[in-house]
Amino acid sequence: SADSKTWTTQTLEVSDDITGITYGDNKFVAVGTFGTVFTSSDGTTWDTPISTSIGWNGVTYGNGKFVAVGYGKYIIMESSDGITWDTQITPTNNSLNGITYGNSEFVAVGPAGTILTSSDGTTWDTQVSPTTYELYGISYGDNEFVATGEGGMILTSSDGTTWDTQVSGTDIQLFGITYGNNEFVAVGTDGTIITSPDGKTWTLQNSGTETVYAFRGITYANGTFIVVG
Repeated sequence: SADSKTWTTQTLEVSDDITGITYGDNKFVAVGTFGTVFTSSDGTTWDTPISTSIGWNGVTYGNGKFVAVGYGKYIIMESSDGITWDTQITPTNNSLNGITYGNSEFVAVGPAGTILTSSDGTTWDTQVSPTTYELYGISYGDNEFVATGEGGMILTSSDGTTWDTQVSGTDIQLFGITYGNNEFVAVGTDGTIITSPDGKTWTLQNSGTETVYAFRGITYANGTFIVVG
């Protein structure tokens, strides 16, 4: 979509669930649960899928490279072009659910409160987490990292190293989060949407949907928030 309102379906000839997508270096890179990587210069025509040994959960772009996280034998991989990927050694055996880039730092999150940071996407450090809840999503905006997780968990950090727990006002699973229009917006099960100007004070919003919907992801561009689930 060019305007986030009128959409055209694109078909990929592969049996995979697509779990993450990002844009950088003039191309889109999408990843799937069976280790598939898709690249496109325009989002319409996609190159021949690439097969890897990782089950992907998310991907981001920063510092001139793509970095993806997932589960299985290899949980972090990096690429300069989205085509050739290198496995990175990490200080954890946990799967990783989400990753973002901000303040010259990659930050990845996962089960049992796992938080990893890296300045280059290659060498990773484990950070002390204030929770053992599973963390699903992470975003960066207004000089703040904000992570979401199970039980309505919200964590914030200005540097990716020192983290604080915040009161979200909900106890449901919070999966996705983004920053745009001067606020953070997080989404989760039961059609939940919460918003915050700073990542610390949160307000529950009416999504206008039936409560059976589980929102998994959210992003912001061109003056519009887009939620999927």
